[in-house]
Amino acid sequence: MVSKYWKQTVIAAALFAVAGATCAAENIKIGSVLSVSGSAAFLGDPELKTLQMYIEKINAAGGVLGRQLELVHYDDGSDAAKANGFAKRLIESDKVDVLIGGTTTGATMAMAPLVDKAGLPFISLAGAVVIVDPVKKWVFKTPHTDRMAAEKVFEDMKKRGIGKVGLLSETSGFGASGRKESQAVAAKYGITLVADETYGPKDTDITAQLTRLKGAAGIQAVFVFGLGQGPAVVTKNYGQLGMGALPLYQSHGVASDEYIKLSGKSAEGVRLPTPALLIGAMLPAADAQKAIVTDYDKQYKDRYKIDPSTFGGYALDALYLSVDAIKRAGSTDKEKVRNALEQTKGFVGTTGVFNMSPTKHMGLDLSAFRMVEVKNGEWVMLK
Repeated sequence: MVSKYWKQTVIAAALFAVAGATCAAENIKIGSVLSVSGSAAFLGDPELKTLQMYIEKINAAGGVLGRQLELVHYDDGSDAAKANGFAKRLIESDKVDVLIGGTTTGATMAMAPLVDKAGLPFISLAGAVVIVDPVKKWVFKTPHTDRMAAEKVFEDMKKRGIGKVGLLSETSGFGASGRKESQAVAAKYGITLVADETYGPKDTDITAQLTRLKGAAGIQAVFVFGLGQGPAVVTKNYGQLGMGALPLYQSHGVASDEYIKLSGKSAEGVRLPTPALLIGAMLPAADAQKAIVTDYDKQYKDRYKIDPSTFGGYALDALYLSVDAIKRAGSTDKEKVRNALEQTKGFVGTTGVFNMSPTKHMGLDLSAFRMVEVKNGEWVMLK
């Protein structure tokens, strides 16, 4: 016969176990796979720093739905194969509620089939249009697309009377997609691509390709599509070859102060499209994004003693889009959160104003891009 004491002990232990399990389940798990090391580190590092800082801030203010946020992070080392493995771990072992990451397009596309199969809301921080076109049920993104970058650059070129352009793109996922999109939209803006060259993401010398571009008949400008350190190598080589008289355009893949530091004096005069964050102080007071970008700039500088980057801004937007969706869903039910993300309207972020729909899983338009130029080692907004 089981004693009364033993019964009470068993019941108490069971209640303790249930309470412990409930307590453990209270945290909302934000999964993250970012390129904090490797060739894309200067993109992934500020992304991770931003997530860490703002998750602490949200938790200090009481969390979300009365629950704390927990960041479960892995560094893919700028290796898409590793990103795939870490995504699988986040889904199967860590059982996260939302996934933020994919610093690069390659990493994002390596994770996309996994989140689709698992039914996990995923917000990418990478640029290629292929991430959201065609629309994937569970995949969203915060950066502008490479197609938008090409259109914004060609729009500026057309305004300046530039019609013959040399294209130089990286063979990575982002660069390859950017090349394809540039080729697709050039004619829309009266642009003829008179030369087309590529380089590898780990190349340390790109003078051969630039020399061929320099000699292309009638060339009026060069447009570079890449991210990480490659575009800075291109810019340095550009200066070494004395090509400064030929306008040099870059994509939003280099929209950070780190690009200027890596490129040195050769960056002078470079033009590119960027989110508002890069030139927050120059925005008029009435600009809808001014408050959020200036606040982020201050918070990041106060915490890390360095300037923030637009890439960190992509992570900030992804985090707050997730939080906003969870709040509107009233739970972490994955289908409800996904639906709430898809219904996002008028959400002001560092990257732009997001208006998503079943056919738009990014929700930005060209007005979210600002054209800038490097002058005296600083970013200056172009009119």
